[in-house]
Amino acid sequence: MTDDVETTMEDKQPGAVLFACSFNAVRSPMAAAIARHLFPGKIFVDSAGARRGELDPFAVTVMDEIGLDISRHRPQTFEDLEDSNFDLIISLAPEAHHKALEYTRYNSVEAEYWPTADPTLATGSRERILDEYRAVRDQLTARIKARLGWKPSFEPRREGMWEEGAAAENG
Repeated sequence: MTDDVETTMEDKQPGAVLFACSFNAVRSPMAAAIARHLFPGKIFVDSAGARRGELDPFAVTVMDEIGLDISRHRPQTFEDLEDSNFDLIISLAPEAHHKALEYTRYNSVEAEYWPTADPTLATGSRERILDEYRAVRDQLTARIKARLGWKPSFEPRREGMWEEGAAAENG
């Protein structure tokens, strides 16, 4: 019976996901990198913004902390996308969700809105600002795992949050 449940989950898992935020500079590239790491070769993942921004160095730093390099990411808009065949668009900001809903008018795609804090609004010390970015990163990781049906593999894990998740799941 377990096999039937797993097959059903695989059937519901989208083959292509687009993460979208305001500028494709913080939230959506973080989400895309996380999803690519969790589902290598299983789900096509891309990201876009309602408008084009500049990659945020704090986003690069907090992703590097968990072993994911987004330093080569180049922000793009919906109009810049080379591939438009997505099964699911996950919007992380209101402006991006409006763009996603427009996208659904012309494409057969499911759109979801995940309200996600904008860490670029954080103030205070460098560490306080990084904590806001880490909170967004960790929230995205949890939501992506839950929504896309992530199951831990038996491969060795990198240090950081990936090990913590495995330890919690193993008891």
